[in-house]
Amino acid sequence: MQRRALLLGAAALGLLNRSPAMASPSLHVPPEEDRHAQTFMMWPVNRKVHPDGIFLDMLQDTIADIANAIADFEPVVMLAAAADHAKARKRLSDRVALWDIPTEDLWARDAGPLFAYQGPDLVVSHIQFNGWGNRQVNKRDSQVAARVAEQLGLRMVPSGLTGEAGGVEHDGHGLLMAHESSWVNPNRNPGQSRAQIEERLLTAYGADKMIWSKGVYDQDITDYHIDSLARFTGPGRVLINLPDEPDMDDPFHLAALDTYDALVAAGLQIDTIAEPNRRRIKAIDFVASYANYYACNDAVIAAQFGDPETDAAAKDALIRHYPGREIVMLNVDALGEIGGGIHCATQQMPA
Repeated sequence: MQRRALLLGAAALGLLNRSPAMASPSLHVPPEEDRHAQTFMMWPVNRKVHPDGIFLDMLQDTIADIANAIADFEPVVMLAAAADHAKARKRLSDRVALWDIPTEDLWARDAGPLFAYQGPDLVVSHIQFNGWGNRQVNKRDSQVAARVAEQLGLRMVPSGLTGEAGGVEHDGHGLLMAHESSWVNPNRNPGQSRAQIEERLLTAYGADKMIWSKGVYDQDITDYHIDSLARFTGPGRVLINLPDEPDMDDPFHLAALDTYDALVAAGLQIDTIAEPNRRRIKAIDFVASYANYYACNDAVIAAQFGDPETDAAAKDALIRHYPGREIVMLNVDALGEIGGGIHCATQQMPA
């Protein structure tokens, strides 16, 4: 099943105020753009998930390209079963370490550990992965976060939530945004109200305000993750990927425009990247998101899609938002074909 990242739903967004006294003072997930100790990634191997062996090889090449690019700027750990190390090692730079933690798929943002500080201590603020509502085999991947925490000797702090870090964006300064469809959903959090889930998300991240939208249920494997549309790049600052010429008959284009208007109304600072008009992959469900990038130490690793004009504009936007960092743009079309991007495939451990 494709992990197609869709555009944000048309439901109105609202900035919900929450007393700082209600937020947990003991957990804090730093901004993604802060310094990292290392990056975790996952090696895709499962033939039930990726039955086409030739395409699986392409995915592995793409994951290796991303890991090798990040390793020029900070340490990278690739998680894979010991039996898969020899094949992975042939593709990976010597600067990429291999750990014997078995995996099925590549989505480290969703299955990997969410690191937080609790006072001076680094911990794992644990959101339990279940294969996006048990839509995909996850016997190994649902154990990845716990196994990384064990290997690092870090304590797990349960959130009481099932879901994925790719389903919520945080600015590291008290603000979250997410789609209800990825959280207020019986395939992940049965019996929990939006208010209960919000409370637990805010506690898990150490935040005090949340922007919700309805999202889209049951139209893609993630139930509408937000990280391919809109990303925080600083306190109250958002970079959003929008169609340059919206198709007013496309509900997802309409939803994206509604989202943009709602984020502006919420008082956030918004910058826009246009979607590519010309790209190498023409499939309608291909995810061509410039917003699905990864900010690592001294660099931003981002996608290019073969449209010279929009590729250049996206690079310029990233330079504006991440001054002083090198912008490295890669062909990651294989990820777009299965509905994700570079951010989805990475998870940072803060320094």
